[in-house]
Amino acid sequence: MRIVQLANFYGPRSGGLRTAVDQLGAGYVARGHEVILVVPGAAPGEEVLPSGVLRITRPARQIPMTGGYRAVDPRTTADIAEALRPDVIEVSDRLTLRGMGAWASRRGVRSVMISHERLDRLLGQVLPASLARTFADVANRRTAQSYDAVVCTTAFARREFERIGADNISQVPLGVDLDMFHPSRRAEGTRSRWHGSAQRLLVHCGRLSVEKRVDRSIDSIAALVDSGEDVKLVVAGDGPRRAGLERRARGLPVEFIGFVDGRVELASLLASADVALAPGPHETFGLAALESLATGTPVVVSSSSALADIVTAECGGHFDDTAAGMASELMRVMDLAPGARRIAARTRAEEFGWPASVNGMLDVLEYGRLVDPPLSWGHGGEGSTGVRRREGTRGAAAAACGGAGDALAR
Repeated sequence: MRIVQLANFYGPRSGGLRTAVDQLGAGYVARGHEVILVVPGAAPGEEVLPSGVLRITRPARQIPMTGGYRAVDPRTTADIAEALRPDVIEVSDRLTLRGMGAWASRRGVRSVMISHERLDRLLGQVLPASLARTFADVANRRTAQSYDAVVCTTAFARREFERIGADNISQVPLGVDLDMFHPSRRAEGTRSRWHGSAQRLLVHCGRLSVEKRVDRSIDSIAALVDSGEDVKLVVAGDGPRRAGLERRARGLPVEFIGFVDGRVELASLLASADVALAPGPHETFGLAALESLATGTPVVVSSSSALADIVTAECGGHFDDTAAGMASELMRVMDLAPGARRIAARTRAEEFGWPASVNGMLDVLEYGRLVDPPLSWGHGGEGSTGVRRREGTRGAAAAACGGAGDALAR
């Protein structure tokens, strides 16, 4: 197949979406397909990535107050797609590129939309809940009607489409690079570099935007310090709220290190932390949290997000969307036996590999649905990822986490 991936909110620092698009594209190429990715940028360009994907960059203006995101004019995107003559388009933008579904239908081209966010939750940040739900339902109904298939990564993300009775929804979990994000990246040198004299190192990795609720991570540190805990928080990431968050953290053991460009450095930071924080209540998958788990670091997450379906009490915890609740859960997780919590974290992450995600997406791209869903991809009920545990991963995770893990696994 010639697969054309379209993504407007894709840039050098766009985090999870860029990771997902790149990993899926690389997987498609590895299975013999031709992949072309069209993205916005400051200047035009064409580049064959190491994965074999041809990335076409088209000039686009920055969108105000988004921290540097750009968006190619949909008409330009349509013209490029026309020239590329795809067999199928994969769209990762529910806002500016939703109309590409109708474009594809008129030309007999298959179309798939990946839903990377919960629209009702995002609108709910600026609108009353009932109004946000109404607007989201209208937009989602049009999306489902325009595309051959819509892919959601979790049951949490799927619910807003089930609410409107859409029947062309497939659930394909995203994955994590289990080789890059590995417990072996843990290094005392990295720990001492970041935590200084503090006994416990916490990390928040993600974009510094309002929906990520970095303020709750900062406020939980204040609560821990007030209770006498010797902790330090490292915030890895950048975004439009950085200046305000730095003011909020003044006087607290919080260090902002900006966007971490190197994946090895990021993996080492995550592996060297005691606990990772993911307080965003609207996460539909949360790749940074999954990368933390893969390194053997437990994660404390919002009970309102899809991550609450992924993180168990053994490999992290859930909190009630308050700073006090987050601080309490952080204490519980930090009090777990270090070897046991690291084994549990790695074990959970091993259920989410990119190869299975790629296979599932190729089913949807070619046939509009999952042809033969693996046993680990059940539909999932309320509060479920739809992923069941694989047998035999605990021993592998114990080996990955080292000698202490071997002893605890027995």
